Amino acid sequence: MTWCIYLTHPEVRIDPDVPVPEWTLSDLGRERAAKAAFLPFAREIRQVISSSEQKAIETARIFAARLNVFQRALAFLNENDRSATGFLPPEDFEKTADAFFEQPFVSIRGWERAIDAQDRVVNGVRSALRHIPEDHPVLFVGHGAVGTLLKCHLMATPISRQHDQARGGSWYRFEKRWLMDQTGRNLGWTEL
Repeated sequence: MTWCIYLTHPEVRIDPDVPVPEWTLSDLGRERAAKAAFLPFAREIRQVISSSEQKAIETARIFAARLNVFQRALAFLNENDRSATGFLPPEDFEKTADAFFEQPFVSIRGWERAIDAQDRVVNGVRSALRHIPEDHPVLFVGHGAVGTLLKCHLMATPISRQHDQARGGSWYRFEKRWLMDQTGRNLGWTEL
């Protein structure tokens, strides 16, 4: 059975004057991703699929180059659409993100609803896995919020920030069948 890893990009260069999807990895983020490409789980990866946002693409390229595997960027893994607010100072962002998870059926400040982002990522991952050989482990590289939304689905629990990562550059492993048979699992984030 195919196993998968969901990995969030590590640290980025935060620039309020640059659209969030165009942010790049910081030096620390690149260093952490490069080290992570040598972790035991990485040796088995046969394909890397990332969000189409720059920080995720950069993370995915580090893994794909190290492992010499196919890498592609697909929009279904993009972060929840926050373009209505753009950059928010950290305290304001955290309050808005809390509301995003607490009220998944409501658009908070014009953001994409959490339930819609969850449907997008779950259906996108399912679709991608249908076209990948059963014995090929896959690395999905995305963002914290959509990783948490996918994790909530995999665990068969309501959308909640309680299952969020502690820090960017965290990952969890799941089996392909967990998406296909709707069986909840107890997953935990592991930091790079």
